[in-house]
Order: sequence, then structure tokens, then C-alpha cells
Amino acid sequence: MRLLAKIFFILTLVFSFVNAAAFLMPDEAFKPYAKVNESMQIETGVKIAKDIYLYADKLKIELIDAKGLSIQNITKPATSEHQGDKVYIKSPNFIVTLKKDASLKGMQTIKLKISFQGCSEQGLCYEPSTKEFTLQIDADKLSAENNALHVKAEEKSETDSIADTIKSSSFFVILATFFGFGVLLSLTPCVFPMIPIISGVIISQGEGLTTKKAFALSLVYVLAMAVAYTIAGILAGVFGANLQAALQNPWVVYSFAGIFVALAASMFGFYELKLPDALVTKVSTNTNRNGFIGVAIMGFLSALIVGPCVAAPLAGALVYIGQTGDALLGGAALFSMSIGMGVLLILVGVSAGKFMPKPGPWMVMVNEIFGALMLGVAIWMLEKVLPSSVTTLMYAIVGIGFSVHFGAFDKEGHSFKRSLSLLLFIYSSTLFMSVLAGAPSIKQPLGFLKSQAAGTVLPSNEKKLTFTEVTSLDELNTLLEKNRGKKIMLDFAADWCTACKELEEVTFADPRVKEKLREYVLIRADVTANGAKEKALSKAYGVFGPPVMIFFDKDLHVEKSKTIVGFIEPEAFLKHLQ
Repeated sequence: MRLLAKIFFILTLVFSFVNAAAFLMPDEAFKPYAKVNESMQIETGVKIAKDIYLYADKLKIELIDAKGLSIQNITKPATSEHQGDKVYIKSPNFIVTLKKDASLKGMQTIKLKISFQGCSEQGLCYEPSTKEFTLQIDADKLSAENNALHVKAEEKSETDSIADTIKSSSFFVILATFFGFGVLLSLTPCVFPMIPIISGVIISQGEGLTTKKAFALSLVYVLAMAVAYTIAGILAGVFGANLQAALQNPWVVYSFAGIFVALAASMFGFYELKLPDALVTKVSTNTNRNGFIGVAIMGFLSALIVGPCVAAPLAGALVYIGQTGDALLGGAALFSMSIGMGVLLILVGVSAGKFMPKPGPWMVMVNEIFGALMLGVAIWMLEKVLPSSVTTLMYAIVGIGFSVHFGAFDKEGHSFKRSLSLLLFIYSSTLFMSVLAGAPSIKQPLGFLKSQAAGTVLPSNEKKLTFTEVTSLDELNTLLEKNRGKKIMLDFAADWCTACKELEEVTFADPRVKEKLREYVLIRADVTANGAKEKALSKAYGVFGPPVMIFFDKDLHVEKSKTIVGFIEPEAFLKHLQ
């Protein structure tokens, strides 16, 4: 019996020592860390050993001696239930998004303090611990994009990828890449309104226009457009401004539309539009140079007012300028992109000069056609500030008037000319009918007949998507928290944004898209007013102008790789969602 008692005692001691040895020291169980990523966000957390867990309510992150810097948001991982407590059973990683005072610039030294407490699954609980890290923050890189809430740092959008292209590529590769972007953008509807402008400008030069001069005039127009767009882009990147909204004041739009109406009247032969003789004398005694100056002015203004929509390449260049402050390289990329967009315009201008008919009845007809196109551009601009019923009525009146003038009912006219005029008259008449029916539509002018046939009650799958509108960051944050756990799409839009209307009428009207988007909570950030609240909302998410679509997952993390900038076709949008 005594022998058995000794053996039992010895075994008890051995097991006690073995179990004691199984408990890890605090510095082995918990390994806190902190580092600063390229976006000036702090990635911090605690690496925990096997069978160790952390209490979520005991883990705190705070800044020490960070003058002018503060924590805007902390993205946290999901917690688990453990004996009634919220804990982290896997090493948690936190993304700390900072915000700065407007006056803060340059490198800043801060201290990050992380506090935590955890236990071992074997029953040992450790004392609370703290760890401090000294970090360097470049305040100049704390741009609007970094201030967006709930951003996943590891993801990149197309815009960010393009911005990284500028950072990592050589100067000539950047220029070539953005020139290619520009050529692709020239094939989008954003550039189309410039085609009748450059054509009308070339045609208006009248007799003696050679192909060489047409090329020179087109080049001057494109260069002036590129300079204007580059300047506007640099200013938008430096100051984080909304590029489109900057010049969308109604009175500016009315004034520029008036210029196109005046140009159209000149094309119709009511008068000869030219600079006053006194001003021409001061500028130059060379009448040819006066023509180039007028074309340059038109190109400069066209870029600012009619200019292309915000697209991913443009947004990428603006993000780069905003993050690095390198306006020279960012501006060179924008200029190269603008030249790429102008290639099509130069081809159109040269073609207008090469194939322009000799003086005679044909010349009058060509002038009148481009005069009507100029009126169309003026109405297109007014779509930004006037109701669709008004602008659709304007299109109808111009179309009906021009088709009648062009010979829709002229029995002695050329059959081809009369047929085209008659088609225009029929289409314009349907536009007029759609306005009278209270359902104005350029693309589906007889769509109101379909609604009436269905008894004015649309099937459930034909109803428009419902967006909840917000105009401020506070409204958005409240709505996001309210819908936590759901998939969310945030759509930045404005009444003056033509591409936004195209999205509404084409992409969001597609039955397949509507069905897929019913899985999402749809929020619309209305930045039409472009006031302080709207600017703060755009800045928080790095938006330089609508349309931009941002997607949130169920934990309110921005899925940056899914962000869409600019118009997207229904088919491509569906693939993107899937």
C-alpha cells in the first residue's frame, strides 16, 4: 500500500509539472503588432497562439500624442461566442482609418496604444496587457479616399489600380497607357456631343478650306480641349473637387447653350458669326489666325462644359494627384488621355474639310444640317438643368421643323432626301406625343402606349428600382447601420449628370439587372446641389464626380474591387455583380 501511495504521489507531481509547462508565457501567447500601409491606414492586431482567445470588450486601440490626427474608423473582424462572452478565437486584424485637421501637412510621429486581455482554453487567464508602437504618418497622403468609412485595405478598385500604374510605371509608359485610355473613351457617348461641334466649326470656315487647314484647325481644337481638361483635372485632384459639378451652374449652362444656338443661327444663314472687327485688329491682322483663335476658344470651352464624363482612367489620375500632390505627372497623364480622346475628333474634322462640297445648294444644305446638330447639342446641355418634358419637347419641335424644311412633304424633292426627312418627322412627332402623354422618352417615345395597354399598372418585374436618397454623410451612416447584415449598393448621382440618366434608362431599366439588384439595399447619394454636405459625402468615398457605384458587404465593408466609375452596359454590369 505504501508503495502504491508513493507511485501515485510521484505521478501527481509529474502531471502537475507537465500541465504547468503547457501554459504559455504572456509574450508567447500574445504578440501585438502595428504597421502603416501605403494608404496611411494602420494595420494592427494581436497574433494569438493555439488555444488562446481574446475578450472583444477588453481590446482597445487609441492614439497617443497625435496632434492633428485622430481615428475616424476601425474596421473590426467578426467575433465568436465563448461561454457567454464575445471573443476572438483567431488572431484579429484591425484596420484603423485616420483623419486629419485641414492644416496638417508632412510627416507626423504618433504613438498607437493597443490594450487587450485573454485566456487559455486550459483555464488560465492572463493579466491585462498594453503595447505601444511609434509610427510615422505622411499627412499629405491622407486624401479623401483614405477617409472613407469601412474600407477593406486589401482590395483595390479599377481606379486605384490605374493610380498605381502612374506610381509604378515609367513616364513614357504612363503617357502611352493614358493615350490608349483616351482613344477608348472617344468611342463612348461622352465624347459624341463634340463631334457636331468640331464638324460645324470646320464647315463654318467656308470657301478655301483645304484638308491641311482642316487638320490644323482640328488639332488646335483638340489641343485647346486637352489643355482645359488637364487644368481642370489638376485643380480637381489637388482640391478634391467634383470635376463635373464645378461648371454645372444653371446660368453657365444656359449661357453656353445660347452660344450653340447663336452658332446654329449662323449656320442657317441668319448672319455671319465672327469677332468684332476692332477686336480682330487688336488680336491679329491675319484673318487666318483669327480663325484659329476662335477654334481654340471653342475647344477650351467645349472641354469645360460639354466635356467627357468621369471615367475610371480620369478618376485614377485624380486619385494619384490627390494622394501624391504630383500635379506634373498626373497632369501629363490627363493631357495624354485628352489627346487620345481627340483622335476621333481630328479625323472627323479632317473628313469635314476633305469632303466638304463646293459652293452651291449642297453647301447650304450641309450648313443647315450642322445648324440642326448645333441646336441638338444646345438642348442636350439643357437636359442638365431642365425637366425631361421640356427638353424632349424642344427635340420634337426642332426635329419637326427641320424635317419639314428639309423636304419631308416636298413631292418634287429627291426621294432619298424626302425619305430621311419623313422618318425624322415621324420620330419627332412621336416625341411630341410622348410629351403630351406625360411620359417623355427619347429612346422609347411610344412607351406610354405599352403602359396604357397594361391598364397603367406595370407588372412587378417592370417596376422601377427604388433607391433611398441621402445627401449627407450622417444620413448615409445612419442608413448603413440600419441595414447592417445586408448587401448594399451606394449610387452617386446628380440631375445634371448625363451618364447617370443613361444608367437609369438603360442599365437599371434592364429586367435582369432589376431582378439581380433586388438582392441589395439601394441607396442613392444625390450630389446635385454640390453644397458642403454633398462635397463632404463625395470626399469621404473619394468620388470626383458621378456616376459611381460602391458596394458594401454584410459587415459594411466597402468592396473596393467592385467599385464602378462611369456608365456600364447591362450585360457588363450583370457579370460584374456575379
